[in-house]
Amino acid sequence: MAALRRPRGRQRLILLVLAALSPLAGIACGDNGGDGPAEVPTNASGIDYTRLRGKVRVDGSSTVYPISEAVAEEFSKVARGVKVNVAFSGTGGGFEKFCRGDIQVSAASRPIKASEKQACEENSITDIVELQVAIDALTVVVSPQNTWATCMTTDELNFAFRSGGAKKWSDIRPEWPDASIKVYYPGPDSGTFDYFREAILTGVDRESTHRTDGTPSEDDNVLALGIENDRHAIGYFGFAYFEEAGKHLKAVEVDGGHGCVEPAFDNALRGAYVPLSRPLFIYTRESLLRERPELLGFTQFYLDNIEALVKEVGYINMPGELLQQQHDRLKPFLPQ
Repeated sequence: MAALRRPRGRQRLILLVLAALSPLAGIACGDNGGDGPAEVPTNASGIDYTRLRGKVRVDGSSTVYPISEAVAEEFSKVARGVKVNVAFSGTGGGFEKFCRGDIQVSAASRPIKASEKQACEENSITDIVELQVAIDALTVVVSPQNTWATCMTTDELNFAFRSGGAKKWSDIRPEWPDASIKVYYPGPDSGTFDYFREAILTGVDRESTHRTDGTPSEDDNVLALGIENDRHAIGYFGFAYFEEAGKHLKAVEVDGGHGCVEPAFDNALRGAYVPLSRPLFIYTRESLLRERPELLGFTQFYLDNIEALVKEVGYINMPGELLQQQHDRLKPFLPQ
């Protein structure tokens, strides 16, 4: 599987953003003359990152992956005794590993399903903690060579992606090219696939199922490259990957019933980009937060720094009140 591309300039800008927005990072990333770990005093949460030791495994959503990767990179600078491994096997794949006890953090681009909770319970995992970390604007994309599909209704998107739906672009609108549609989409283990299916397929027509004659992949870069090189292609994935692609892809505006709306930070945050705005999560366990200081430290650091890192990697920050709710969920596990 190809390595995920990271937003251009992120490494160069992260420290500047953190220095401006995060008091903790301003302390943690200070210059210590290059003579080993920086001096990091116990922060407001009561956690001394310099004393943490151990390993943290994160897996799951490829959509959440860029956030977790950025957090892990910055965390390693203040908690040098902790090794954080971040991978992406899809939301469903992450929950499977989480419910087997193979990982400590499961990243997800949709809420955990009842069937997944049951799988966890069968392994005596009943203390699940859900933390929202960002908002995503799932983005429908076409090649820049596509000059016709500038805006599509949810009905038209349903017709393009459902089994037995449109074969050619002209099936959607007669004035569009008489050429076969090539579809690209995340694999069925992906939370992005699940969300799109619920929002555009069964959300428009309960009987609709996702077409299977296209190109699926858990790696969003594979999707991006395939669409970029085919003027008759269409696909979808998280907003960050569209942002990273830049001029190599074109976003399709979505008409959810109130006119054409582009996927953008402001539109997603104010709820105008419907029905393709969605929350992004990480999941862990109460017992692990109590028993493993390195996991608690990583999770607290995640929440403390997502305001800077989420936007930097191409997603939308949560409103302050919603972010505070996530901090409140973690507060009972912090040192008293």
